[in-house]
Amino acid sequence: MVWLRVILCPVIVLGAKRGWDGKWLGVIVLLALVDDIYDGVLARRWGCDTPAIRLADSVADTIFYLGVAAALWVREPQVLRGNWHLLATLGTLEVTRYAFDFWKFGKGASYHSYLAKAWGLVMGVGVIGVLSFGGPREMIWVSLLVGVVTNCEGLAMSLMLPRWRNDVETLAAAWRLRGEMIRQS
Repeated sequence: MVWLRVILCPVIVLGAKRGWDGKWLGVIVLLALVDDIYDGVLARRWGCDTPAIRLADSVADTIFYLGVAAALWVREPQVLRGNWHLLATLGTLEVTRYAFDFWKFGKGASYHSYLAKAWGLVMGVGVIGVLSFGGPREMIWVSLLVGVVTNCEGLAMSLMLPRWRNDVETLAAAWRLRGEMIRQS
């Protein structure tokens, strides 16, 4: 299921370039959002939610939403231009966080925190609203802001955890895990 989002990345970009109705682009985003939710649910139910699968899920999300950003740029460039400061901040934080995680842990973190899940929902609603209905454009601003906060949370988790760990729900949970990891070593 993770691969569906990777495959949908060029589909949404192509659809935006070819002038597909915005509602179809919104359906693609909705499909990716539902896929993202259920792949985690099913992986846990079937007992195949390994750290590698969690990391692949995070990478697939990043790839898909880069495609969404490209589709937005094609269809509604003023939305991204008007939020370029937040977009640049978000991009910088994403790159910094991935680089730091690879430097510290040898792989990217996949915390899947509550805030990251909320970001996915806010982003999905905002993008579907803009592409399918022409608004509310403010949701893109909100989505970018939640993305910045989410990346700050992920970076803080990576800074505080002495070893790699997936599925850390909150900063408080990361702090508790830090204490446990330190006591174990």
